[in-house]
Amino acid sequence: MNKSIDFTVAIPTYNGASRLPELLERLRNQLYTEHFYWEIIVVDNNSTDDTAKLVQNYQKNWQCPYPLKYCFEPQQGAAYARKKAVTEAKGTLIGFLDDDNYPLSSWVAAAYSFGQKYPKVGAYGSQIHPDWEVKPPENFQRIAPFLAITERGNLPLLYEPKKKLLPPSAGLVIRRQAWLESVPNKPILTGRITDNMLTSEDLEMLLYIQKKGWEIWYNPEMEIYHKITSNRLQKDYLIPFFRGIGLSRYVTRMLNVKPWYKPIVFFAYIINDLRKIFLHLLLHRNKLQSDLVAACEMQLLLSSLLSPLYLYKNGYLKAKK
Repeated sequence: MNKSIDFTVAIPTYNGASRLPELLERLRNQLYTEHFYWEIIVVDNNSTDDTAKLVQNYQKNWQCPYPLKYCFEPQQGAAYARKKAVTEAKGTLIGFLDDDNYPLSSWVAAAYSFGQKYPKVGAYGSQIHPDWEVKPPENFQRIAPFLAITERGNLPLLYEPKKKLLPPSAGLVIRRQAWLESVPNKPILTGRITDNMLTSEDLEMLLYIQKKGWEIWYNPEMEIYHKITSNRLQKDYLIPFFRGIGLSRYVTRMLNVKPWYKPIVFFAYIINDLRKIFLHLLLHRNKLQSDLVAACEMQLLLSSLLSPLYLYKNGYLKAKK
């Protein structure tokens, strides 16, 4: 008997063989999902480890009423993996979990319920708690939200366009119709790949959805824990990470700006970036070598200033929409 799928859990992963088992076990033990049909799709984004073999082994012993599926996306980059997930998904709602996102047992039910309750919502994000492998520096809260930590209270929250704040892709649910209506076939940003930390492809996707008039919300009842390993608190990871966020900013800043207004906004951003850099130097000039958080903030500010030049020089702004 063919059953129509109501909800898809999509897991884009690159070399996630060591991280996937805990996530799949969490999904195997989801509660309160008896009244709707759902599925799980692992999107292998050109992994070179045993990801495919691991999923196949799980499939052999999968006793759950909801299927576990596998597909392969050879073009590396989170944007391509998510696009593949949308193509393969049968659900009207698609919940994205990274391979280091570990949901509470009610996550799928809470995600489905919210989408049913609010049919005009195009996307909605989870409440994301950090699961630190090692304790972060004392002042790390200043930059923690950039690592997809989203604790914005226990009440649903509408992300208003004027506030320029959107949820991360970790634990994000997309209404498939909103994606198909809004997101271009070839976005400008594609996500981090080897030797390229340019990021914010999830923000670009959400801006397109918001531009089409769909609402974007925060749903605190969808709770997940984000495993943050010790290497992600090291300077060698964080400085390129913040450089990638900054260098992508021209795209996300300008996406919803009317064409005639762009020159004004462009110069306003340059002036504001220069002002922020100057103030940051005044406050932290003696700490930039010793204070990792201050160094990350400076890297973000400098890269944001350089973003238009970098994107133009490297051909990103020639992408067809």
